Amino acid sequence: MASMRDIKRRRDSIQSTGQITKAMKLVSTVKLQKAKGKAESTKPYSDLMYETVSNILAKSGNINHKFLKAGDSNKKAVIVITANRGLAGGYNNNIAKLITNSDIPKEDAYIYAIGRKGREVLERKGYEIKADYSDVINEPMYTDAKEICNEVLELFTNGEIGEIYLSYTSFKNTVVHEPKLIKLLPVEPEQQKEGGTESTALMNYEPDEDEALNMIIPKYICSLIYGALVESVASENGARMQAMDSATSNAEEMISDLSLKFNRARQASITQELTEIISGANAIEG
Repeated sequence: MASMRDIKRRRDSIQSTGQITKAMKLVSTVKLQKAKGKAESTKPYSDLMYETVSNILAKSGNINHKFLKAGDSNKKAVIVITANRGLAGGYNNNIAKLITNSDIPKEDAYIYAIGRKGREVLERKGYEIKADYSDVINEPMYTDAKEICNEVLELFTNGEIGEIYLSYTSFKNTVVHEPKLIKLLPVEPEQQKEGGTESTALMNYEPDEDEALNMIIPKYICSLIYGALVESVASENGARMQAMDSATSNAEEMISDLSLKFNRARQASITQELTEIISGANAIEG
């Protein structure tokens, strides 16, 4: 059995760690409330933008446009959104696994990393980090999304990459966060559901489809990237809050268990001392 001093030292250490995790949980909770409100106000716009563009393209017929067909290059740009810090459960690793287990070959992937943790994992696994925008995740702004969007679109237009993907964690609610990997380009229109009542008339573009799509699709992609950034921040804080809550509960259980062991060790020590005193007294009397 461990000595009383060892048990007390370990209990004090765990108690100190528990205070830290409890404080981190409170900080994450406050940050989550702010990020949650932003995500919930942004998500409807992103979802509607996605539905609208998909609906437009589904009714456009066979349009030959650069954003609607894959480029000749086998290279694929993957925008990966993770966190700059750990202690968030499986939040960062889930995104990294999504990339490594996908159908995107490692040798063909250009990683545009937003968040140091994801960049570090993918770099260790041999992926090429084309650009690092880790500072963006601290306080995402639409201008940040536009900068990233413009860079990958330029590579797509120049034929240096053939496809563009986005990997992020979708925020469902405080406890549910879903890692996603979606294709941004080429845009693939959703087919109308069978039995739908919507009009099947072809879409008319003014002045022409090239000019309209050249304006609509970049804005569409920027909106999806910005929405992913905002949702990822909310998901990160939600995941960290849960992880710290679990760590605090585990610390409390360990402290309770160590306190019980400490009391037993102290009781055994007192019993031994009394036994020795009684034995000594009996020996003197004898």
